Amino acid sequence: MDFINAMHNRYTTKKYDATKKIDTKKLEELKEILLLSPSSINSQPWQFYFVSDKKVKEQLAAASLFNAEKVINCDTVVVFSAIDNVALFEQQVKENLPESAVNYFNTHLKHLADTDLKIWFDKQVYLALGIFLGACAQMQIDATPMEGIESDKYEAILGLEGYRSLVAVAIGYRDADDSNQPSQKPKSRLEKSAIIKTI
Repeated sequence: MDFINAMHNRYTTKKYDATKKIDTKKLEELKEILLLSPSSINSQPWQFYFVSDKKVKEQLAAASLFNAEKVINCDTVVVFSAIDNVALFEQQVKENLPESAVNYFNTHLKHLADTDLKIWFDKQVYLALGIFLGACAQMQIDATPMEGIESDKYEAILGLEGYRSLVAVAIGYRDADDSNQPSQKPKSRLEKSAIIKTI
């Protein structure tokens, strides 16, 4: 499927078919795609948790507000987390990135307040989220990005240390009765001329 058609076909899935499972090879490909996701100065201030275990999914569902049913019935929940420890991030930069990236951090980022730096971390994670959703569409895997989660509870369930959960993505395959799919509810977008400008 070409990318334009994949994007026409993708939508925020509201109802999953719990009997349909994602092939293990495709899950491994999605992990590789996240590994290859872009981030400013190649900072990679993130961790991604792929959760397929039924008991853990049930725990996450209980901390997923109005998204509980999606978490239960999807094949896998992918939790996107941002680094939350500035000292740990600085150490990661020094140990893993080239001198040019270290210099950029020291010149442009190190002086920021922790709250501003953490906002910058979050922006990098959302770059990976966009890549991930596009990849799912291309691979004909349905996905639901969910900010409607109780982050502190997610962190406790997953044992996150030095990271905080930002968003979770349910992935799997749509239920035939999902009324939100494009065949039943056509996509609604602003006119191209309203949002795309060519100069």
